[in-house]
Amino acid sequence: MKTIKSTLLTIGAALLLTMPVMAQSYRTNVVSNPQMAKKVRHELVTLPYYGVFDNLAYNINGGIVTLYGEVVRPTTRSSAESRVKRIPGVSRVVNNIQVLPLSRFDDNIRAATYRSLARTGALYRYLQGGNPSVHIVVNNGHVTLEGVVANKSDKALANMAARSVSGTFSVTNNLRVEGESNIG
Repeated sequence: MKTIKSTLLTIGAALLLTMPVMAQSYRTNVVSNPQMAKKVRHELVTLPYYGVFDNLAYNINGGIVTLYGEVVRPTTRSSAESRVKRIPGVSRVVNNIQVLPLSRFDDNIRAATYRSLARTGALYRYLQGGNPSVHIVVNNGHVTLEGVVANKSDKALANMAARSVSGTFSVTNNLRVEGESNIG
């Protein structure tokens, strides 16, 4: 069991290193410079408070980087902008990252959704590490699942687990299946 868990963590880490930081709702990503995209992604995923309850995405058009997503801390928003500004070749950063409102109600839903996913099948593996492959965004009781899972079964399980959380108004499942096209 320990070997299987180590293998899954290694596969998960490899997936995280190769997957772009892009939410499905931002499908019109323009990446004109792959080297810059790699640097932007690195800066975003290594933010000190970037975690499972945040979701970040970006577009690159020439030297202009546009940041998108939702975060629970204002410092994550400002840190993302300042880090990306320092990357050589970036002439301008447009920061469209939304800071989610403070809400004990949303915090409870975040924790309950996390627990529900972690206890369902083998979904816990998507929630581990410094930059988990599944992100849970809760805004005024509405849950959005973002990220990448290994197969359609895991996507469906995550959807069911999130929908089982009491107090949520809606669940939007933007999870992508590894290897499938994000277009369409």
